[in-house]
Amino acid sequence: MVWASPTTTDEPGKIGLGLLFSVYVALSVGSALGVLVRAMLLGIAGLLTSQKLFEGMLHCLLRAPMSFFDSTPTGRILNRASTDQSVLDLEMAGKLGWCAFSIIQILGTIAVMSQVAWPVFVLFIPVTAICFWYQQYYIPTARELARLSGIQRAPILHHFAESLTGAATIRAFGQEYRFINANLNLIDNHSRPWFHNVSAMEWLSFRLNMLSNFVFAFSLILLVSLPKGFINPSIAGLAVTYGLNLNSQLATIIWNICNAENKMISVERILQYSRIPSEAPLFIEENWPPRNWPETGTIRFQNLQVRYAEHLPSVLKDITCTIPGRKKVGVVGRTGSGKSTLIQALFRIVEPRDGSIIIDGVDICKIGLHDLRSRLSIIPQDPTLFEGTVRGNLDPLNEYTDKQIWEVLDKCQLGELIRSNEKKMDATVVENGENWSVGQRQLFCLGRALLKRSSILVLDEATASVDSATDGIIQQTISQEFDDCTVVTIAHRVHTVIDSDLILVLSDGRILEYDTPAKLLERGGFIILEAYQGIFNKIHSFHKLKSMWGSSNIEDPFI
Repeated sequence: MVWASPTTTDEPGKIGLGLLFSVYVALSVGSALGVLVRAMLLGIAGLLTSQKLFEGMLHCLLRAPMSFFDSTPTGRILNRASTDQSVLDLEMAGKLGWCAFSIIQILGTIAVMSQVAWPVFVLFIPVTAICFWYQQYYIPTARELARLSGIQRAPILHHFAESLTGAATIRAFGQEYRFINANLNLIDNHSRPWFHNVSAMEWLSFRLNMLSNFVFAFSLILLVSLPKGFINPSIAGLAVTYGLNLNSQLATIIWNICNAENKMISVERILQYSRIPSEAPLFIEENWPPRNWPETGTIRFQNLQVRYAEHLPSVLKDITCTIPGRKKVGVVGRTGSGKSTLIQALFRIVEPRDGSIIIDGVDICKIGLHDLRSRLSIIPQDPTLFEGTVRGNLDPLNEYTDKQIWEVLDKCQLGELIRSNEKKMDATVVENGENWSVGQRQLFCLGRALLKRSSILVLDEATASVDSATDGIIQQTISQEFDDCTVVTIAHRVHTVIDSDLILVLSDGRILEYDTPAKLLERGGFIILEAYQGIFNKIHSFHKLKSMWGSSNIEDPFI
């Protein structure tokens, strides 16, 4: 602009109009190309960065131990994967881009001012120091407010998800207003730090703008007060123009830096979930199990001790026993005795604190998790179905033929039901299998186990949530199809384990008794006797009702 500025005398200008026009066109085109390149670089770099951070977080979440999910609410995980990730996807690149653009712009202004109006820096340098002092004063508070806002957002998502899951129960008990008020309170808790964060940003903006206006007013008064001829008018006009830009650009830089640092809290929260300690490796090349392992399914527990965290007491205490191969073993005990923990240790959901679990001569703690879990089968208490089709839920990896799947469906007594559906095996399964009954979902889980044909099958109270008819189907199918397999059953109903070859009785994480059902009854095993006492009470109540109402009105529940 100094080069192109006209003189204040009557002398003709040294620069022609055509040259000026060409220079301005070149600057405009160059500026447009620079903006285009900047936008492309920001878009590509932002996308790649966001993708890499999300993949890292997702990998760590999928490989996290179950203890992490036991102690972390679902809403907190959803908050990191949705709100924080959206900040990274949509805002972070733009904020950093504006920071870089503002810094480059002010450097260009400083370069011009240093050539034509360097005395301006006498005022600019202390103003810059004041601006950065404001920034350092503001950032610690704003950073903590942004963290609090992010933390308070997670309970909203968690409460909303729980309310959706239990909507029927909430309506049945008329508790809609209670949950609405709870949701509003959670929103208020999130709004408080967010409001103060925005207020702090306005506090900073107000002071930066006031400082900029003060400097600009002082510069104008100073230039007007100078005697005539003291400074070239064109240079004075340039100094005023760039001085105003310099102050506003400085305020913009501080604003953008603070805003970007606030948004970096989301990146920090995502990186926290990218450093979650993972489970053991899926594969250990030095310890591949044999191809046909496990062959007989003999399970040996040696001085096994398990606890869920370092600061918690042991749940299983010095468990030592052997489950013979191709035998059916029932595991019974009161609530909290360690039955489910024993199964979790078998699948290495929780790692043993001490001792070992050896299956057919292989220490399961020395092989990869995939090598272990892919060789075992389990029918859990809470059946899980994924959104998709019947075929996709029975055979998610497409390892079996349609003939094999139909055979399994027939064995589970689901064949006729699936054939009656127009889509057959492509019948729809909604999220969590809500369009199928609990018993049918459990039979689908049984079908998975039948397709897999593992040498070891675990039933974790598999019939606790189903009716007696479905219970009978499951027990009959298991006795017929898994006759040559090791079957470990966590008992909920006594008759599901009374036909087992052996029964393991746990109490307070220790083995109380371990023998055949007949010998336990001979010795008066208290768990078995206690369970049978419940059955005897039911029989007594049945006969009492039968004598009162007549035999034609009451059907014997034990037939």
